[in-house]
Amino acid sequence: MKKGKMFYKIFIPILVLGISLVISFGIYIYLTTINSVIERVANSKQSFITQTKNTLEQKIQSIEYAFNTYSTTSSFSEVVKNPITEQDFEAYRKVNSQLNYIATMGMDGVQYSLISLEQNWQILNGKLSHLTENDRKLLYENYIDNRSRGLFWIKSNEGIRFVNTLPVFSKAKQAIALSDISVETLNRTLQTEDNSAVFILNKQGDLLYEAEPDKHSLSEQQLLYIMNTAGPENQTGIVTVEKDNHQSVKAIYARSSYNNWIYITLLDQSEVADALKTTRFGLIMMGLVITLLIVVIAYMISIYFTKPIQQIQRSLPGSSQHAPKNEIDWIIRSIDTILTEKKSLESLIESEMPQLETQFILNLFRNRISIEELERNMKRFGYILSTDSLYTTLLIQLDNYGDHEASDKDLLLVAVNKIVEELIPERQRLLPILLNDRTQATILIFDIESEQEIQKQLLEYSKSIIKTARDYLKVSVSIGISNTYDDLLNSKEACEMGKQALHHRLNLGKESIIFYEDISMVISGPVLLYYPVELESQLFDAIRLGDEEQVSSSLYPLLAEMMKHSKNSMNFEVTLIRFVNNLIQLEQLIGVEVLITQDNYTLYHRLLDIRNPEEIERILVEEVIHPMVKCMKEKTNRQFRSLSEKIATIVRSEYDQDLSLELIGDRLHYNPNYLSSIFKKEFGTTFSDYLMSYRLEMAKKWLVETDMTIKDIAERLQYHNSQNFIRSFRKKENVTPGTYRKIRQDQ
Repeated sequence: MKKGKMFYKIFIPILVLGISLVISFGIYIYLTTINSVIERVANSKQSFITQTKNTLEQKIQSIEYAFNTYSTTSSFSEVVKNPITEQDFEAYRKVNSQLNYIATMGMDGVQYSLISLEQNWQILNGKLSHLTENDRKLLYENYIDNRSRGLFWIKSNEGIRFVNTLPVFSKAKQAIALSDISVETLNRTLQTEDNSAVFILNKQGDLLYEAEPDKHSLSEQQLLYIMNTAGPENQTGIVTVEKDNHQSVKAIYARSSYNNWIYITLLDQSEVADALKTTRFGLIMMGLVITLLIVVIAYMISIYFTKPIQQIQRSLPGSSQHAPKNEIDWIIRSIDTILTEKKSLESLIESEMPQLETQFILNLFRNRISIEELERNMKRFGYILSTDSLYTTLLIQLDNYGDHEASDKDLLLVAVNKIVEELIPERQRLLPILLNDRTQATILIFDIESEQEIQKQLLEYSKSIIKTARDYLKVSVSIGISNTYDDLLNSKEACEMGKQALHHRLNLGKESIIFYEDISMVISGPVLLYYPVELESQLFDAIRLGDEEQVSSSLYPLLAEMMKHSKNSMNFEVTLIRFVNNLIQLEQLIGVEVLITQDNYTLYHRLLDIRNPEEIERILVEEVIHPMVKCMKEKTNRQFRSLSEKIATIVRSEYDQDLSLELIGDRLHYNPNYLSSIFKKEFGTTFSDYLMSYRLEMAKKWLVETDMTIKDIAERLQYHNSQNFIRSFRKKENVTPGTYRKIRQDQ
């Protein structure tokens, strides 16, 4: 018999649940077993690393004790103060015997040496050598100076070096005892048959020893992590370390209470894997048997629960025509159809409400609502207002578009409208709307009587809106706020207040919050009180010269003066129009063509429509002034290059004649100061320096190729005094002309 969908809806969940339980139980047992095995192996490793620590620590203590004991003997003082030479066999034998004795107490394969700082000799491996002053200086720098302890261990190129500055408890050091334990000696002492990894860190975290670095390598960061995780209070423990291949390894450590060294070994994963083979096989077999049993149970339960449903399905009218495999699914689809139709009707009504509410608020701002319509629509849109409520209209306009294009203005206004919806609670506002293509408007509702509290709340909302627009939309906005009013029918007048407030952001800059109350008492002065003629003249001179640096230093003070002396927005608009007109006249005079001459009318209105001083400044700089400067710079550069080349040609052809910029200026019909500035700009040097350099080059040539006297050369190069010529030549070449001639002739 073919099974229906309901059968599988019961059978599959039971099967999945049963198998999930089996897998979870198996995983739990497996993980428990792994933890048990790891714990057993870890305990073994912990014993190993502790034993390794004790073994090496015993050897180290023996060496330290032997040297400390020896330093307290009278023979030690006699020896280190004795200037041993190759002939002092008896003294040498005593020292060598003492070192051999210390060697019997320590480890095999350790090199011991004693250095006398009093008499500058060293005995190492039975050989006597004498220290140079440099050797002595290095010993002090490495082992005595800036050392708080006289006994310490350091890592050397061959292994580990024990340094004991003697006497131990005296600041006046007479000798240094060194014990060098090689890597091979450490390997013989520390390694076991299974070649376990062993790392030794000193208390500063420096790696002193690593067994088989190529096989069991841990990075410096990993070793430092183990040391920091272990902490000074833990003597033994396990730390999990992440390796470079995103795998983890367990590091088992033991801390020495004697010298705070940390001994580390790694948990061998192969030991754990071998112990788990039998466990994995048993778990797999048990899981297969239980899974087969669950399949049988799930099948029986599914048959039992689907029989009544099949009977209901056969008894339903019309089921034979549609032949539904699952009657419950068929009923659910019918119910879903009804609910969907209901939701569609509700959604249709719901979708129309915002448009109706938006139109209602627009009519409020246009004063097209009667008292009866106001009361009816306020109830219709769910607004419950008290008779003591006060209202304020808040208008928002974009200061600039940030990184967005001008075509994105509508989307940005919609986004600002959404920000207002989210930041101002619904109970305290009507629906925010877009008043026009430049302005967003919101009517706020207040149930408090204090004007001060209302202004404080408005200021908080405004700051929050400006900050959110800056952070999320990357644009700046300004906000105009009307006076409070107690009748919504006065919303049109309040809207005009907000517009007038926004009009004054031209004087305040971007991200302004302007209360109409603050600007309503501003008295308009004359249309134009001040115009920075001198600054404009400096700017226009810089434009004529194509000097970008001078343009920048003149433009911004000019704009600042225009804004500073404009007491209201009307004054600034008149000043701005005058400035743009003067720019157009300048453009026509200097004969350049930029965007400004294509549509002056559009430019005027574009500048006057922008209420943000920074955006006005950006348009003037980027779209008007800088293109003019670029055109003039290209023209002046061509002219400068031509004039500079003419001057250089005159110098190269008439260098032996009386030359000056005044004479050349008369010949070329240019002002000498003007020629001086363009020549320095093109050649990077002054005219006089260029002329002198060229004359000295010719002098060098005549000194080598002719027999002319120095006096004749000076006179020909227009030097009135040969001493002046010699001084100029020596200043440039660092030798006198005579010396130069002799050097070149000897070559």
